[in-house]
Amino acid sequence: MSSHIGIVGVSPEGAALFYQSLTRHAGRLCPPDQHPRLTVHNEPLAQYIDAIRRDDWMAVGRLLRRSAELLARCGVQFCITPDAAVQHAVQLAEVGSPVPWLTMTELVGSAVAAENRKTVGIIGTELVMNSSTFQTHLGLKGIHVLTPEHDDARLLDDIIFRELIFGTIRSESRATVVRIIDHLAQRGCDGVVIACSEAPLLISRENSPLPLYDAGEILAEACVKRPVSEAAQP
Repeated sequence: MSSHIGIVGVSPEGAALFYQSLTRHAGRLCPPDQHPRLTVHNEPLAQYIDAIRRDDWMAVGRLLRRSAELLARCGVQFCITPDAAVQHAVQLAEVGSPVPWLTMTELVGSAVAAENRKTVGIIGTELVMNSSTFQTHLGLKGIHVLTPEHDDARLLDDIIFRELIFGTIRSESRATVVRIIDHLAQRGCDGVVIACSEAPLLISRENSPLPLYDAGEILAEACVKRPVSEAAQP
């Protein structure tokens, strides 16, 4: 019996990349007749961005839960969202959710700790880089987190919101992200967490100066490996 995974999209570009990642991991880890069933629901991205800019996390949680409710009607056994920016609101979405949620933050912390990293950088929106979304789970495992310097953080935020969420890929932006990661390496990082669902459009293991911990990839692999019996539990 295969599991039925509900993907709650936020950024359509990020959700599409995550869908591809899930299917690749399923192809690697599962027999053909046991690939998971996948159902995706996406509220308009503009509604999420508006709520986040208002700092209205209850509204973000309601958007996520609305998707979970619709996905539950399709028969999914659990929900995930690959979008790092809304991870703060997943706990709010879980309240009253008809299906359980699997979150990426603890999974990322465990993946970094398993390889004995001591100091890692983080790449994402300014909101994610300056919050405790990933930093708390990493810190509890004794891992120090460095963020890009102020000007670089603003550049990353602009690249994500002005280009990547629209699927725009510019070689100049790719070079900028590689340079920012290289600077994190010079400051003592021995790995970097990619906490942006669209970032794989620009950065990969092949062009990164540091070992990558792609939050979306880590979540996708965990979804595929999750036992059906566990996935179905409320």
